[in-house]
Amino acid sequence: MTEQNLAAVLWDMDGTLIDSEPLWLEAELAILDRYGIPMTPELRDSLIGSGLWDAAESFRNLGVPLSADEIVAEWAAHVGTGLSSAEPAWRPGAVELLASLADAGIPCALVTMSVRTLAERVVRLLPAGTFSAIVAGDDVDHAKPHPEPYLRGAEALGVPIERCIALEDSPTGLRSAAASGAVAIGLPNLVSLRGLSAHALWSTLHATDAQILRSQFAALRGGDPQVQESVCDPMGARA
Repeated sequence: MTEQNLAAVLWDMDGTLIDSEPLWLEAELAILDRYGIPMTPELRDSLIGSGLWDAAESFRNLGVPLSADEIVAEWAAHVGTGLSSAEPAWRPGAVELLASLADAGIPCALVTMSVRTLAERVVRLLPAGTFSAIVAGDDVDHAKPHPEPYLRGAEALGVPIERCIALEDSPTGLRSAAASGAVAIGLPNLVSLRGLSAHALWSTLHATDAQILRSQFAALRGGDPQVQESVCDPMGARA
């Protein structure tokens, strides 16, 4: 085994594994509307991928007269209801890649700033053993963009962070992944990731399997993190 071998894959959840960001936006808008506070584009973008308690404090600073715990609990309840009332909206290629990684014996950890109860609910929608560990927002002292969540993910799997790929769709999450020392792969979804430190930006996980991830890891691990000139798919085709 060399340092070029991929040991594990660390997955963000909302917007990377499952298209649940619209549910979070609905929950956030419900609270803001109740107190007559507008949702600006800047506020919306800042909430994507952020720690829930950090986001709740930003709502309190805007005038929401609830505790951070009350805000987070209301958000989580709304998203949980949404996840239970419809078929899971997996991001393109995610479930297929997870199955390929399982077949290849490459472990995965879910590293999310959502609460653990929601993370566990999403994991139960997948075949048993798909994720070997979960690191949730209520498990960490420092939320993304701090590197702690991804460092904990690698630790939970018993592998060096330098031998992990981290998959992220938000600027906050990508900063966390890059700072941790993982090979940080950005998958733009609702917001742009251009100009951020990353090893690569991919347009999709569609048609990506364990073999491709291993190959891409070996190639990307050999260079310094840098943002690609344009978004590419894992095989290098322009998006």
